[in-house]
Amino acid sequence: MTINPDLQGRSYPAAEVYDVGREKIREFARAVKATHAAHFDVDAAKALGHSDLVAPPTFAIIVAQRADAQLIEDPDSGIDFSRVVHADQRFTHHRPIIAGDRLVAELHVDGVRAMGGGAMITTRSEIFALAPGDAADAAGVREPVATTTSSILVRGEGQ
Repeated sequence: MTINPDLQGRSYPAAEVYDVGREKIREFARAVKATHAAHFDVDAAKALGHSDLVAPPTFAIIVAQRADAQLIEDPDSGIDFSRVVHADQRFTHHRPIIAGDRLVAELHVDGVRAMGGGAMITTRSEIFALAPGDAADAAGVREPVATTTSSILVRGEGQ
């Protein structure tokens, strides 16, 4: 199956809420070898003016990849995940991710470019914090947290 060129311009709504917990931040920080005390010690984070632990900047990938899964799993996309190579990832933070945040991500397919027998697909995830008690599909206030941009190469047959 070939990549659907009509994916460009498509958006996928925010789905599942991701609750950011202290232990999730600590575990991620250990995994990426982020050693700043604000990732582990609430008092150190508060000394910097934050209300709770601060996630390392790349923590946003957890929420972004959940949004990306909607595209990968879309049967109309033509994407065979076994043929995907991750090409690029960028983060723009609007504010730090803090323990206690309830995050959702909307996915936008910004580009689909044929390359040989495959395609390069560029996506953008807009990550928002929800107000306490709001569901992913609520019309409540959403505070922008981060924008991630990702490019994947879907290799064609025989590549």
